Formats: sequence, structure tokens, C-alpha cells
Amino acid sequence: MSEQAQRSMKKHPGATEKGSGAKAHPGSREHEIIKASFIGIAGNMLLVIFKLIVGFVSHSIAIILDGVNNATDALSSIITIVGTKLAGRRPDKDHPFGYGRVEYLTSVVIAVIILVAGVVSLRESILKIIHPGTPSYSTITITVIVVAILAKIVLGIIFKRYGDKTQCEALIASGVDSNYDAVLSAGTLVVAIVQNVWNINIDGIVGVIISLVVCKAGIEVLHDALAPIIGEPEDKQIVANIKEYIRSFPEVHDVHDVVLDNFGPNKVIGSVHIKVPDTMTAREVGELSRRIVKGLKAEFHVDLAVGIYTENTTGDYAPLKDRMDALAKRCQEITGVHAFYVDPDTKTCYFDVVVAVKADGDKVMDELIEGMREKYPEFSYDGQIDTDYAE
Repeated sequence: MSEQAQRSMKKHPGATEKGSGAKAHPGSREHEIIKASFIGIAGNMLLVIFKLIVGFVSHSIAIILDGVNNATDALSSIITIVGTKLAGRRPDKDHPFGYGRVEYLTSVVIAVIILVAGVVSLRESILKIIHPGTPSYSTITITVIVVAILAKIVLGIIFKRYGDKTQCEALIASGVDSNYDAVLSAGTLVVAIVQNVWNINIDGIVGVIISLVVCKAGIEVLHDALAPIIGEPEDKQIVANIKEYIRSFPEVHDVHDVVLDNFGPNKVIGSVHIKVPDTMTAREVGELSRRIVKGLKAEFHVDLAVGIYTENTTGDYAPLKDRMDALAKRCQEITGVHAFYVDPDTKTCYFDVVVAVKADGDKVMDELIEGMREKYPEFSYDGQIDTDYAE
């Protein structure tokens, strides 16, 4: 599972379930995200006004493009607010797992805005190289640029602080974008210094560099936003922690097949299989499952369905298990064999084979069963293929 999903598994301070018409209470996750977004809107709009005025007065395409970029940042904050409100809607019959993934779509929209701004800026910068003007930078102009750099650094810190606090990917992305803007404004400062000291016009060249960096930032934000929607590998540490917790129940002999699916902040669901003795009754298994589900909800804030594997309580079939383990070790595509159980009445051997994501599971299973039949032809074999999602 991605870092995004890992953050979603941690309880957000003050997080509450809200309907679409609910008001965000001070201290709640939604309230904090909206508060940070309004700070971003105000800060970026002030920068837009400053940069456009200075840019037109000094005839600097670099400053004007910086101002346009700040306008897209303000728009990104507005989109973050809208996305947060939509993501907070209660589940309904059309979307039973809620609307949490809207936040990831918000990041996608922000990424597209950044990319469009970068492409437009690139075009204008190329035209500036072909038809250069004569930019001038006064002391006031340079002062405004320095103020802009400091302002974007402050906004970046604010976005990161609130983004980490609320685990909001859109705010975190806005923080990264603000840091890029600070670097880009520093580039504009270099243009001013070179122009004033050596009387060399590198305005268009720096504009091209700014545009390319903006495009790169947009691609990175788009990648991070699409990753949890498309699906990512499970986080090995989280899977290990969940397994360790479930193994703390004395009735559980082993834990396998942890699958987690991220449906947005505070909404991670999935499944897990546990191995228990075949002497347990259905009532005992049911009680154990309920205790595990409640414990996982309290400890990790995830909703997992618990599947049951049974384990032979006698050692009569240990040689079969040893044979299967030996065959599995010879195959590099097999990462494990579990859920091994032999039905003495039907002489059927049940088991699960865990294979790598890129492996041909059917081929691996056929070869494993053929190896078992060579030594134990009197048994039949019923195997299931599992994928190692935490590979």
C-alpha cells in the first residue's frame, strides 16, 4: 500500500463523519483543510496582484508568468475546498464506500491546472526568446520578488503543516507546488541581477526553465494523485503490524492474505485469512472473528473481513507438508505456501500458493501439483493461487 494509504489508516485528530450539508466544526479535519485553503487563496491572490503590476511595469515576462502561476495556485485551493466538501458526503446506495476518493481526484485536477499553466508559460517564453524586449528591474521590483520568495516559502510551510496534520494529499501537493514557486521566483531574481549588473537579457531563457519545472511538478503531482486510484502495492510495514496484532490472539496459528483497499481518508477496507485448529466449533470461530474485527478497527482504523483456514491438529500429514514446502523453495516465483489442510475422509489436500505479481500462477500451480503427485499419487490436490501484493 502506498504512503497515501498508510496515512489514511491513522486516525485524524478531530475527524468526524459528515453529511454533505453538515457544518465543519472547529478542530475537525474538514475545518482545518478549508482554513489552510483560504490562507492559500488570500496569500496567492496578493502575490498575483503584486506580480502582475510589477511585471507589466517592467515589461518582464518572467514576473508575469510567476503571477499567472500564483493565480492557478489560488484556483487549486478553491478546488481543494470543493473536493473536501464532496469527499465528506455520507455513503449512499450508489457509493456505499463513501466519496473519500474525490480528494484524490482533486489532486488530479490540480495537477492538470499546473500542467496547463506550464505549457502556456513555455509557449510565451519561447516567443519572448524569438522577440525579446528590454526588461528593467528597479529596486522596488527586486524587493517585490524577494517578498514573493519569502511568501511562497511561508505558504509552503503552512500547506505542509496542515497537510501532514489532516493527511490531505491536495494540501501536501499545494505545499510542494509552493516550494517550486519559491525556487522559480528565485530564478526571476537571477534574471533581475543579471540584467542590472551585466545588462544581459535572459528573461525568455529563465521563462523556459520556469515553464519546464512547472510542467515537471504537474507530472509528479498527477502521478501521486493517480497512484492510489489505480492501485499500489501493500505497505509491508503496515501488513506486518496487522499480522503481528492478529497473531496475538492465542487461537490464531497464523495469518495470511492481508489485502487493503484505500477508499479515501479514514476509509480503508480489506480482508485477511487466519489459520485456526480444526477442532474449533463454528461458534468459537465466530466469536474469534468478531474480536479480531473489533480490535483491528480500534487499533488500525481499518475494516477487514476475516476468512478462516483450518489446520490439522495431528501430525499424520506432516510428510506431505514437508514435500510441498521443499517443492515451493525450488520455485523462485513462489513466496509461500499456507492454508495446508488434508481431509482424511476424501484424501484431499487443500492449500494456497502465494506467487509474485508477475508470475504465471496457473503454470506454477500445475508444476507444484505434479511434483506432489509423483510421490503421493493417492491424494487429490485442491490449490488456490494468492498474489503477494506486498511484494
